[in-house]
Amino acid sequence: MRILIASDTFPPHINGAARFAERLGQGLVRRGHEVHQIAPSTNLHSYAETVEGVVIHRVRSYPFTPIEAFRWVAPWDSFPEIARIVGEVRPDVVHLQCNGTVGRAAGYHATRQGIPLVATNHVMPENLMKQLPIPRAFQNIATEAIFRDMRHVFKQAQVLTAPTPRAVAMLEKSAKLVGGLAVSCGVDTAVYAAAAEAAPAHDVPVILYVGRLDPEKRIRELVEAVAGLPSDVPYRLEIIGDGIEHAHLVKLAAAKGLGPDKVKFFGFVSEEELLAAYGRCDIFCMPGIAELQSLVTLEAMSAGKPVVAANAMALPHLVHPGDNGWLYTPGDVAELRGHLQTLLTSPDLRRRMGAESQRIVAKHGVDGTLQKYETLYERAISAVKGA
Repeated sequence: MRILIASDTFPPHINGAARFAERLGQGLVRRGHEVHQIAPSTNLHSYAETVEGVVIHRVRSYPFTPIEAFRWVAPWDSFPEIARIVGEVRPDVVHLQCNGTVGRAAGYHATRQGIPLVATNHVMPENLMKQLPIPRAFQNIATEAIFRDMRHVFKQAQVLTAPTPRAVAMLEKSAKLVGGLAVSCGVDTAVYAAAAEAAPAHDVPVILYVGRLDPEKRIRELVEAVAGLPSDVPYRLEIIGDGIEHAHLVKLAAAKGLGPDKVKFFGFVSEEELLAAYGRCDIFCMPGIAELQSLVTLEAMSAGKPVVAANAMALPHLVHPGDNGWLYTPGDVAELRGHLQTLLTSPDLRRRMGAESQRIVAKHGVDGTLQKYETLYERAISAVKGA
């Protein structure tokens, strides 16, 4: 098939949706398809490039200061440019990753030209509300507007998906979009398992967090939890990622007396450095409360790590209490600390729970995700042909 994927966030911007879109395109190329990707440019010009066999059509974009490193494509650029791209590529199917200006324009032109449409939602408005300068009194109104817009864009699609059953339920309840299917973002489990096997031995147990350092991620709770651990419990907390909370978290760690030997901030790292971090960690912690799936949690589980996570949104799909880790009540720092302390002081428990993480994550393998989307593309094509 000739597949056109449209994304409003894409590398070098780093988040779960961007990484999924990149890996989806590259995976489909490896399976013999011709893949084109529409994404924001990294400057004020439109251009095309080929990466790992995927032709990436970069549409002129502008810095969007409320969200670090994010770039926004204006409608007056997206609609004419994407009309040209769709007309030239003539894809068999278009796959939207968002209802932003790129997704909206791609969906509009695909529908006008009778091209089958698949839509996947990665957006949780709560994440946006924490990052946008919208007064609290207007955030509920803004959230409702986002869901209405989501319905307007995605209702054109022959197939609608989201990463988890919880994410599908959110679409049904808040966006009034029915018939959505849960399709995991998928992960190359073997890559992370190999990273764990290659990791050198170390004496001090490592707790790892990977992701944006933004308010809804609740990393403050993690820092406060480790700060209260008994002095005879050894640990090191590694935090990978960046965001608007970075400076505040560094100050918090310093105020708690946690030096680099206890809490280390890495910022953004390369893929090789990230793999090494998954490999050497002993516990993965995800305190975020707005995860539609959490790709980084899947990656840590693939590396055979136990997980302590907030009991919120889709994380209970991945963390089975007492089996591969624990869930804790968001905001309950003492409960979080207790789970971490139990794992830090029990290597045998960490090994047992880590092995269970790998068993659970096996059903999220990337090959299964790619095969599922191939089937859904064919379903969308058949639906349009039969209409």
